[in-house]
Amino acid sequence: MPQLRLALAQVNSTVGDLAGNAAIVLDRCRAAAAAGAEVVALPEMVLTGYPVEDLALRESFAVASRRALDALPAQLVEAGLGELLVVVGYLDLDDAGPRNAAALIQRGQVVDRYFKHHLPNYGVFDEFRYFSPGSVLPVVRMHGLDIGVVICEDIWQDGGPVAAYGELGLDLLLCLNGSPYERAKDDTRGALVARKAREAGAPMAYVNLVGGQDELVFDGDSMVVDEHGTLLARAPQFVEHLLVLDLDLPGGRARAGTVAGFEVHHHELTAVAPAKPTLAPPANYDPLPDEAEVWWALRTGLGDYVRKNGFRSVVLGLSGGIDSAVVAAIAVDALGADAVYGVSMPSKYSSEHSRGDAADMAERTGLHYSTQAIGEMVEAFVGQLGLTGLAEENVQARCRGVTLMALSNSDGHLVLATGNKTELAVGYSTIYGDAVGGFAPIKDVPKTLVWRLARWRNEQAEKDGQIAPIPPNSIEKPPSAELRPGQLDSDSLPDYVLLDAVLDDYVESDRGFDDLVEAGFEAETIEDIVRLVDRAEYKRRQYPPGTKITVKGFGRDRRLPITNTWREKRP
Repeated sequence: MPQLRLALAQVNSTVGDLAGNAAIVLDRCRAAAAAGAEVVALPEMVLTGYPVEDLALRESFAVASRRALDALPAQLVEAGLGELLVVVGYLDLDDAGPRNAAALIQRGQVVDRYFKHHLPNYGVFDEFRYFSPGSVLPVVRMHGLDIGVVICEDIWQDGGPVAAYGELGLDLLLCLNGSPYERAKDDTRGALVARKAREAGAPMAYVNLVGGQDELVFDGDSMVVDEHGTLLARAPQFVEHLLVLDLDLPGGRARAGTVAGFEVHHHELTAVAPAKPTLAPPANYDPLPDEAEVWWALRTGLGDYVRKNGFRSVVLGLSGGIDSAVVAAIAVDALGADAVYGVSMPSKYSSEHSRGDAADMAERTGLHYSTQAIGEMVEAFVGQLGLTGLAEENVQARCRGVTLMALSNSDGHLVLATGNKTELAVGYSTIYGDAVGGFAPIKDVPKTLVWRLARWRNEQAEKDGQIAPIPPNSIEKPPSAELRPGQLDSDSLPDYVLLDAVLDDYVESDRGFDDLVEAGFEAETIEDIVRLVDRAEYKRRQYPPGTKITVKGFGRDRRLPITNTWREKRP
């Protein structure tokens, strides 16, 4: 059987940085060639970064992407990499409009181009808005082996190019991906890749992006399976990685001819076989456990948002509570303690234990810590405006928001909002107060998961012989906004375990009143929670972006009208 040495380059690209992304492509191709690879595949739209959203509709950007791609073959030859077959994702533009494309490059030329066939139009994807679908199937024969290519959504839908390649016959199918992270998606993804390899009747090599892009995080998890769906190699999650392995393939499987609905292009490539250094057995990394996976997603999302947007530091309010403690710990892991500034902003209602827990958090992690008392600011507003009740409570949060934004303007920090998904769902936050910020790291994390993450992070630190970053008291004490004497979250909200269960069904699954009753929730509880969720839509629209980890995050995933009188309630 012919043997092929394949490299999958799992990389972190940046949207819009065409020169920087091209440099990444060249660097990974050099590393692949040094390892003796004959074929290297890079992710979906790696040359432009992904997703480019409405940049795809801007002709100047699409033309620049095409120019960057057209320059790449000569750059590869100049680098001594001309014999490599390089398959790279980019944004193309032709008479049909923008294309989500892959180029097959070898010996100084673009051998062929593949245009994504299935365009997703759900969740965070709007590709019908941007791209025209393709119907060309390139098949390149190299060293007697027939290789095809598809892009991401092409394997998530039935039929289409995978089935067509199955009819044609292939030795290897490459799949270029920009597949965002969601909890437990690696399990679904692995099963899908295995099933599609069986459908194609050929091994499948799946290469994915890694890194953060606004609210999305790409977790890598690149893999290779054989034609039976058996896993051969798997890359780690959330880190850049070059996965190199040898494949023993039968050769010459492709048949001449056509497939209904597609135009088939056959290419015979000549290439000098490279020297192949001895290769260690391919790595096979297991998917991370749930809490570790989520933590890495949050850490990656925050770190890349800060770095790619040119910030050097972040600032957040440290209340001594669980949410700000978890956000601070994520920030320290993502950026280093020296780039994190925590500010305690006590009012007359702030307890001594909360002030102490905030200081303890700073000492445990080594982040910068300061205290800015807000009592006099609050009194100025309360006295001049005669505020009482909820208005007095909210002005405390708004004084804290103003303080953080002032420090941001003064010192260039990015302000982090510390609210969680549960609070955001029911509107348990103060607009222009604790909701201020440029990024919200735990925006898509339910409250009960926040506690689990805190315990997990401390356990990991203790296993590694390090100081647990999150004060135990912040985890164990009853949560409170501390905006009035003796206030607890339970004064206004149901128990968080119950609340998160209802929200999971209502928000994530879009279940109606009857379905929620059937699930075992009390009618009055359903009405109370649903009313809070529906009334808070205007707040959510004004909340900062934050890392998506669930199937349906607020924002791009869940789009509901603000002006809306429909309510889920008893008949």
